[in-house]
Amino acid sequence: MARASWRERIETARLARVATARSRIRRTVTHRDGARCVVDGRELLNFCSNDYLGLSQHYAVVGALQDAASREGAGGLGSHLVCGHHTLHDQLEKELADWLGTPRALLFGSGYLANLAVVQAVLGDEDVCVQDRLNHASLIDAARLAGCRLRRYPHNDPEGAIRQLRGMPDGVAMLATDGVFSMDGDIAPLRELALVARVQNALLYVDDAHGVGVVGPDGQGSVAEARLSVEQVPLQLATLGKALGGYGAAVLGDHALIEHLAETARPYLYTTALPPAQAAASLAAVKLARSEHWRREKLVELAARFRERARSAGLALLPSDTPIQPVMVGDDARALSMAAALERFGYWVAAIRPPTVPEGRARLRVTLSALHATADVDGLVEALLRARDRAEAEARIAAIHADSPV
Repeated sequence: MARASWRERIETARLARVATARSRIRRTVTHRDGARCVVDGRELLNFCSNDYLGLSQHYAVVGALQDAASREGAGGLGSHLVCGHHTLHDQLEKELADWLGTPRALLFGSGYLANLAVVQAVLGDEDVCVQDRLNHASLIDAARLAGCRLRRYPHNDPEGAIRQLRGMPDGVAMLATDGVFSMDGDIAPLRELALVARVQNALLYVDDAHGVGVVGPDGQGSVAEARLSVEQVPLQLATLGKALGGYGAAVLGDHALIEHLAETARPYLYTTALPPAQAAASLAAVKLARSEHWRREKLVELAARFRERARSAGLALLPSDTPIQPVMVGDDARALSMAAALERFGYWVAAIRPPTVPEGRARLRVTLSALHATADVDGLVEALLRARDRAEAEARIAAIHADSPV
């Protein structure tokens, strides 16, 4: 029997993406200046970045990176348990743990790696990981790679979570959820989920990549916003690459669990440590995030202004009070059309389509930053209306052509 052709497989997959308007194109940024950037030679106002607090270009953050790089070099040189663990890593872990009120923190190269590490190090073949259906792909992949049983419950449905846990009586159980959901912008019902986890003797793990720095007292995230302790949420994830403007991530929580990860988690053991200079930059960013409350206050004001203006104009929004403000479109091709129109008007907003979001839930993912001005938000809403009108006109013309006899 002839072996299947890998070339035919990838070509079939490519053609399917083209036919369903799901091709993905990488854009090239040649310069950033605050909320503005030059993309493929065109200056755009960026409304699709995760730089929520506007710290990625802050002079203190950049200065810390440059100073550390001049003294310590550009790379991490080895894994943390060989020769890569630097005093700057140690300082950053301690600062993060102090900020988020946990006993320990452990640095990782990315949030994706951190999620793979947590699930793989805690769960095995006979265990179960119960997850929100809209969790980030890294959590889904983590459970699949760990070999445990993966069960998913309807979005933000604690009763659905407890039903899934009740159906899996044997082995260790983990209940995993995003804190702030990256595509919808809403916040998980963490207090209810913590109760579910306690009743079902499950470990509650919260991926708070989009919450830390943005929500909660002093930006401590969704776990702190829900007033939950380490006993209730033994592990949580904080990213360094979103509100903190850098790169990498940290898992924080129970001392014994963090020590277990440090000694057994393959994505920690077998990869190079973050460059010390990057740790220095993130350390400076954490200190700014803790002290400059005006950045979060401005985000709240911008989100409220965007929602009020967008709803008044008839744009379809989801219930989100965070900097993530999805404008629902539904149709993949229409989302791409609106994103292209916005770019012509000078705004960069990403069109998000399946499989990143469920079928029929394509959207424009608007993200706000403390770098934006109120006039920027007002201009974006006006541009969204123009883009919507243009997309609707294009759809009417396409329908007429489709109905016309050949």
